[in-house]
This record gives sequence, C-alpha cells and structure tokens, in this order.
Amino acid sequence: MSGNRVERRHSLIPDFSDWFDREFPGLPGWRPAGAAHSIPVEVTSGESSYVLRAQLPGMDVEDITVTVDDNLLTVAAEHRESEEDKDHSEFRYGSFRRTVRLPDAIPGDDVDASYTDGIHTIRVPMPVEESASVRTIPVKRGGE
Repeated sequence: MSGNRVERRHSLIPDFSDWFDREFPGLPGWRPAGAAHSIPVEVTSGESSYVLRAQLPGMDVEDITVTVDDNLLTVAAEHRESEEDKDHSEFRYGSFRRTVRLPDAIPGDDVDASYTDGIHTIRVPMPVEESASVRTIPVKRGGE
C-alpha cells in the first residue's frame, strides 16, 4: 500500500455535506435544526499508521465516540450546555460529527484513541501488504 495517501480535496464546489456543516453566509449562527457541527480534523500518514487528530475542546472522554465502517472513520461528540445564566457565550453546544474516508479498510484491531488537552488522536495501523511470493504448485496426473 505504499504510495497511497489520504486524498486532499481541492475543489471549487464543496461537498453537499459541507454546505450544511457551516453557517450560511449572511445568517451567522443559523444552522439547520438537528445539524451536527463539523469537527476540524488533521490526517497524516506515516510508515505504519494513519493519525487523525480532531479538535474537540472542552469535551469529556465519555461524550466522544469513534466508529469504524470499512474505510470510514467517524468521530462524534456531544457538548451539553450548562444550566447557569450567561451574559455572553461564543461556545458551541450540541452534536459534533466528522467522517473521514481512508484509502484502505480499517483493521478491527489495534486502533488506538486518546484525548488530551482538547485534541482527540486516533491511530489506525496501515494494512500489511501481502508480499507476492512465487511458489511452485505440483501437478498431479489425472486419475491417480
């Protein structure tokens, strides 16, 4: 699998989901009802693993979930608003969600997730490339 890299999109037309993961121009703060906030992510690939880092400041570890479906890695979180009265707040509350497509299927084992200082880090091992080995197969005479 060497040489495969996480694809970076450079398009003039955003994905459909990107249109609804952000505030609409001219309507700051307006979001469709029930829409999850997008999570800023950074994906890197090394010799043996992919590393996804997601910004999730102010979250509790219990409020973060990571799911894997083939080559899709989804990070979701819920940030609940405190009941105290506030004079002003620019914090984001509600659901947060981001799905990232990796080049290969994600193995079921050895995926590691940790959360430190507002950064959720997920390490996914790269699949082991099967080396093509030349083998000789004995041929038997039919009827024996």
